[in-house]
Order: sequence, then C-alpha cells, then structure tokens
Amino acid sequence: MGRIVHIAVKVEDLEQPTAFYQNVFGFKHVETEHHEGHISRHLSDGYTDFTLIKYDSEDAPEALLAGPGPCIHHFAIEVDDPAKYEAEVRKFGCEVYSAPGKFPIKFRAPGGIIAEIVPEARYQKSGKAGSK
Repeated sequence: MGRIVHIAVKVEDLEQPTAFYQNVFGFKHVETEHHEGHISRHLSDGYTDFTLIKYDSEDAPEALLAGPGPCIHHFAIEVDDPAKYEAEVRKFGCEVYSAPGKFPIKFRAPGGIIAEIVPEARYQKSGKAGSK
C-alpha cells in the first residue's frame, strides 16, 4: 500500500510561509534546494515532507501544471515498486509528465490533481513537530 509522504505548495514568497509553519505549528526546516526555475524549501512535522515552492516565473511549465497563483501544487505517494505503480497509473489512463526512468514520476490523477510516485525513503524527515 502506498502512503502520502509529501505535499508541495506553490507560494509567492518563501519567508513568511516558512515562519508561519515553523512558529505556529512547530514544523522543522529540513533543507532548501535551488533547482532550475524554482526554489524548494522542505519542512517537516516528523512524518510528512511539506515543501514550499517558489517559481522564478509563473510561466514555467511545471508551475503551470497546478494553475496560476498560490495553491497545492502536488502530493507524493511513496511505494515499494515505482515502476509497477507507474504502469498501473498509465493503465488507468492518467497522463504522466515525467520522462521515462526519472523520479519522481509526476502524473495527473483522476479529478485533475497532480501527484507523484516516489520510492521509499525519498524524503528526509526532521524531528517531530514541537521537539527542539
């Protein structure tokens, strides 16, 4: 059985949302990654990777997948055999956006939401929320 291990939210600013989730809910900073076209700030409650994504441009193809403005961009489901689940997703008729053999495997799920398949242990986790 797969389980949701990651939720990514597209934001217009990284600092204010970071401070909010850290100070109000006790999320811990795990890492900040600079990718071509965006910055990903990974936070965690100790169980789930919660990522704030700031795109350089709203016109970037990946930014456009979820629509304009701040929104939930995608979520990730961790599985033991990504290739098996990719085949099932394709059989179900979902459009897959990732290049063959690339992780994560990003696809549009029924209902229109963007999701991704990730291998086990893809995301780091910090201590539980509220722990110092």
